[in-house]
Amino acid sequence: MEQIQDAKKYNKLITVVSIVIPLVVALLFGVKLKDFGFDVEPLGFLPPIYATINGLTAVLLTTAVIAVKNGKLKLHESLIKVAMLCSILFLVMYVAYHMTSDSTPFGGEGAIRTVYFFILITHIVLSIVIIPIVLVTYARAMVGNFPQHRKIAKYAFPLWLYVAVTGVIVYIMISPYYVH
Repeated sequence: MEQIQDAKKYNKLITVVSIVIPLVVALLFGVKLKDFGFDVEPLGFLPPIYATINGLTAVLLTTAVIAVKNGKLKLHESLIKVAMLCSILFLVMYVAYHMTSDSTPFGGEGAIRTVYFFILITHIVLSIVIIPIVLVTYARAMVGNFPQHRKIAKYAFPLWLYVAVTGVIVYIMISPYYVH
């Protein structure tokens, strides 16, 4: 019963964070600092960095799953915390890039264009969906409700991994079209 009460106190925070993050990102995505009189250089160096962070997140998640399957719970916990930090760093850099730089249109044509937009759209949608799933999974572990943690983690891991990997793929596909 105590675990349920502990989990419930996190539910409101998880709900707020899961709504606020996508809204703030959507709002800031449309904000260009130069439109407000800021004389800032475009942060064009960020996309390869945040794509690398997405790749690192994928490695951390995979390693965390291997660690927990081998009974290395402290290592698992540490790897997940670093993966969460990487996701936050990605988000901050992504927003900073888009606040200082114009969006890059994808220049591919034909079937590759369809593939790109399928990957991009699923990446974006699942990056929003994964926020509450990851936070609930983490909260369940924090309160010691490991049966619920494991139950949710079965979904959290592949979704979060998909978002991390497709972030790298999107970068690779659009990188030839960046203006340098």
